[in-house]
Amino acid sequence: MANRDIRSLDVGMLRAFEALAQERSVSRAAARLFLSQPAVSASLNRLRDTFGDPLFTRTAHGMEPTARALALAPLVDRVLADIATLLAPQHGFDPAASDRIFRIAGSDHASHRLLPELSRRLLASGSRVRIVWEPPGVWSLRDRLHKGELDLGVVARIQLPRDLEVAELYEDHYVYAMRRDHPRAGTLATLDDFCATPQIFLGYGTSTLEDLIDGALARTGHRRHTQIAVSSFGQIVDLLGQGDCAAVMPWRVAQVHEDVLHVQPLPFVLPSYKHIVCWDSRFDADAGSQWMRDQIFEIYGATDRTSKRGKPRAAEGRRGAKRPGAGASTAGDDAPG
Repeated sequence: MANRDIRSLDVGMLRAFEALAQERSVSRAAARLFLSQPAVSASLNRLRDTFGDPLFTRTAHGMEPTARALALAPLVDRVLADIATLLAPQHGFDPAASDRIFRIAGSDHASHRLLPELSRRLLASGSRVRIVWEPPGVWSLRDRLHKGELDLGVVARIQLPRDLEVAELYEDHYVYAMRRDHPRAGTLATLDDFCATPQIFLGYGTSTLEDLIDGALARTGHRRHTQIAVSSFGQIVDLLGQGDCAAVMPWRVAQVHEDVLHVQPLPFVLPSYKHIVCWDSRFDADAGSQWMRDQIFEIYGATDRTSKRGKPRAAEGRRGAKRPGAGASTAGDDAPG
């Protein structure tokens, strides 16, 4: 094949390629890029002409990459990362001059805490920065951060990931919650009461918390009645207010809804969890990532910015510390919070 003119390729086409490779859907790629579907389709046609290959073929399961596209994917990722480094500001990140898209994963409770104030700050600065917030899912948070599909995770962890940069926002514990006029609200729940009451829980992935609860009960010969799995704390609170179910939830989440919820201690012991910000080490010194992490710290009012090893972070704005060893931070590490 003859060498092709580099002028036939532009950054927009490479970004479209990256989005299609990750989303396997024109519509999802368009939403990811804040573009129309026709615009992404036009970029795909130009990519096909440039590389002389279909690249992505439509199937019943979405847009499947060809062998050529699979070979190109890591090269495109590297080129885009190099371009991002080339364009990175040398004197800090200026939100007023940026149209960067930040992709953050976190619960609806975390979004309720962060997004209103973030929106006000962006509006006040006249910024065109965009934020895409995703709920935790069955996918591996670690893998998506490593691949650059997410910029940050604002999540709860009982066990901190060892292969991501981590900064703690706060530590919290779990409580037993039900509606204020629940028939069992007047007395402290026993293990038998807990297991007899239908439970609502967050059902994304396999949760460390759910495993811990079931394990603690199994050691005493008990088994709970799990009735409804949902994907947000808002759904849990709504269902609790309209029926006789109960739920194990973070104390801080329950306090936000104290007007409708009765809260009491659990009839067994659970470890506390830490609410954290995490990111891939490749973006540790990225000015935009540092800026966003600083906004999150300020909004949460987090003041402890020392490293996990007890040493102050470097002055350039580092907010996390590498932990030794390699461990998978998967959806199974999720602790709702």
